[in-house]
Amino acid sequence: MLLHFAQPPRSLFAAAVRRRPLSPPPPSLLRRIRRSRTNSTYSSSSSGVSMEASSAVDSVAEGLRNQRLESEKARLKIEDLNWDHSFVRELPGDSRSDVMPREVLHACYTKVSPSVEVENPQLVAWSDSVAELLDLDPKEFERPDFPLIFSGASPLAGGLPYAQCYGGHQFGMWAGQLGDGRAITLGEILNSRRERWELQLKGAGRTPYSRFADGLAVLRSSIREFLCSEAMHSLGIPTTRALCLVTTGKYVTRDMFYDGNPKDEPGAIVCRVAQSFLRFGSYQIHATRGKEDLDIVRALADYAIRHHFPHIETMIKSDSLSFNPGEESTSVVDLTSNKYAAWAVEVAERTASLVARWQGVGFTHGVLNTDNMSVLGLTIDYGPFGFLDAFDPTYTPNTTDLPGRRYCFSNQPDIGLWNIAQFTSTLSAASLINKEESNYAMERYGTKFMDDYKSLMTRKLGLSKYNKQLIGDLLKNMSVDKVDYTNFFRSLSNLKATSNVSESELLVPLKAVLLDIGKERKEAWTSWVKTYIQELISSGISDEQRKVEMDSINPKYILRNYLCQSAIDAAEQGDYGKFGGC
Repeated sequence: MLLHFAQPPRSLFAAAVRRRPLSPPPPSLLRRIRRSRTNSTYSSSSSGVSMEASSAVDSVAEGLRNQRLESEKARLKIEDLNWDHSFVRELPGDSRSDVMPREVLHACYTKVSPSVEVENPQLVAWSDSVAELLDLDPKEFERPDFPLIFSGASPLAGGLPYAQCYGGHQFGMWAGQLGDGRAITLGEILNSRRERWELQLKGAGRTPYSRFADGLAVLRSSIREFLCSEAMHSLGIPTTRALCLVTTGKYVTRDMFYDGNPKDEPGAIVCRVAQSFLRFGSYQIHATRGKEDLDIVRALADYAIRHHFPHIETMIKSDSLSFNPGEESTSVVDLTSNKYAAWAVEVAERTASLVARWQGVGFTHGVLNTDNMSVLGLTIDYGPFGFLDAFDPTYTPNTTDLPGRRYCFSNQPDIGLWNIAQFTSTLSAASLINKEESNYAMERYGTKFMDDYKSLMTRKLGLSKYNKQLIGDLLKNMSVDKVDYTNFFRSLSNLKATSNVSESELLVPLKAVLLDIGKERKEAWTSWVKTYIQELISSGISDEQRKVEMDSINPKYILRNYLCQSAIDAAEQGDYGKFGGC
């Protein structure tokens, strides 16, 4: 991934998830696995290389050449992007296009244009890899009018801007209509690989969903969103992306600490990119508005399946996706007879897998309301997020969450399940799934999370099999001593699988992360390391191989909160050099 900047850079988590015995499902409930077998032909010639093998090499080389040429062809100017506005075309919209705050009924969106005021807007950061997703020529970033277009001040040729209507549960309470209060979608692009990508400006001005806010964004939050979305992508975690960041040249008044002391901050806009910005709340809002709007829930579900889960449409009975939802039930859930049930299960599984990955890198979202949950299983809406520094299971980066810590690090898996329950309840209200299917989706969430989390933690420790006691003891020790989450796992790969190390030398490879521990704590860590080394010895994996495998899953770098803030402080003074050094 290549990012550019205006200046050169300088419960244990799932204890509360109850699992009923299930019939063993296939590795993926919803993906049809097609396998083709070809026979290999070997030559008996002295060269050891057959004509068939040579032909295959030539064929692969030709394919790569064609792929490169196709990639070069796909570099488009902004005016030549391939637009396809399926959301607006296929779903009901608001009959009005004004931005007066109001309840928007019987509609999935309102057509509105960006209205942010700008004064000499500047492009300060952009991503070549995101441009590639859109088939956009990176040279387009050099256009003098690029900042005007991606601040919303100038219309984007071919775009069809709108704001989405959705609701959500906030901190466990139904909040009613929310919607895109400061985000405006410019439209959808189909790239040369027939992938659909939605472009959205965050901070582009008021919409009917802004309530009494100004619809704007500041440089501080925009930098955080740009950096974290691209950092999460680099960590291999599903996420929305960021094409670019533009400063508006205007100031926005914000009370950052909600303490009655507002100040003016530089305004900015991030262009977010995702295959869809559909959320759990996109469905919830219509299910709460009476019988008439239940048809919209169905229409939205059909839309999502058709464009983003097309494999569900092609499932057939021979896929044998039938399961008993639990030992207390005699019914059978047949996912091939109800596409909505199959879809609910996949949404649940994607969400579970996403949360497991968050736990693996120490990421805390901070505000897991149902309107911030993507039906595609993406990390979405980067607000008061934070990565763990010192390991603290109760850590929350959200100051408004401090009293109850509902969204703290250790609660994320359970909150994910709670949100899935709200989502399946919505589908049930629209008669798309029944109770057994709803329960099964939640069962699959629990099972998928545990499977992914166990696998991930096993790999992080370089083990050959999951060891609950060992991992549980480790996290307890880390919590007691506030050990740096990222640095510890990175350092752990330096341990050697040998019993020929004296007790006084056991902790030497970890001395950089086990700081200021007393005699009692040193004994606790020594005991754990001894048990860990015995586990490594029994695995039979070489130290070299294990280190490579552990380093591949334990990141060396994360978006440290203090580094991010340092970059923000400098950027607010017009220095974007640190922006690239986080």
